[in-house]
Amino acid sequence: MGTTRRDELVRALDDSDARAASRAAAALVESGEPDMALEALAERAAGSRAALDALVETLDASGVVHRFAGSMLLDRDAIDDVAQDTLISVVQSIASYRGGGRFTSWVHPIVRRRVADHLRRQRETSPLNEELLPSARMSSMIATRATVQQALADLPDLYRVPVVLRDVHGLSYAEVAERLELSLGTVKSQISRGRAMVAGMLTEDEDHS
Repeated sequence: MGTTRRDELVRALDDSDARAASRAAAALVESGEPDMALEALAERAAGSRAALDALVETLDASGVVHRFAGSMLLDRDAIDDVAQDTLISVVQSIASYRGGGRFTSWVHPIVRRRVADHLRRQRETSPLNEELLPSARMSSMIATRATVQQALADLPDLYRVPVVLRDVHGLSYAEVAERLELSLGTVKSQISRGRAMVAGMLTEDEDHS
């Protein structure tokens, strides 16, 4: 069954069908085979927008990054921040992925580095400087780069609306959740994925410039 679903995922990617790819990847995650989905997506993510978006969505949905971060950190907000930073780092460095092993083994060192970055910031700033948080970094980028505005406009509404409310209008996660009538966990996940997609679009623009 897993092989059949992987074949469906590969066909969707070959057809550049982002929705079908997301569905096939989600089915693999739900059936307990996230590694099969992640590896198929990662192999193609450097050259495919659909594969990259599905990779971010699947990696976040799998809970792998949060589990890795949670094994090294105790604070829930810190884990969320590190997970968001990790997704962005995965997008920015996916071209260096060479396969040959489990994709999660490639992700794990990235999580460790982002955890180390977080702990270093904690030591250097007390209390933690808001300018160093993912939301503030994204807000700064949005304020200074027109290309980010375009990237935001290209996001699906599912991700664009919460990202804009959080990073452009400055609402807290709780306020965004209340405004959109969604759970706090759903909002955090949507914002995390949206930020990673924006980072991917910017990386793609830089590669073509």
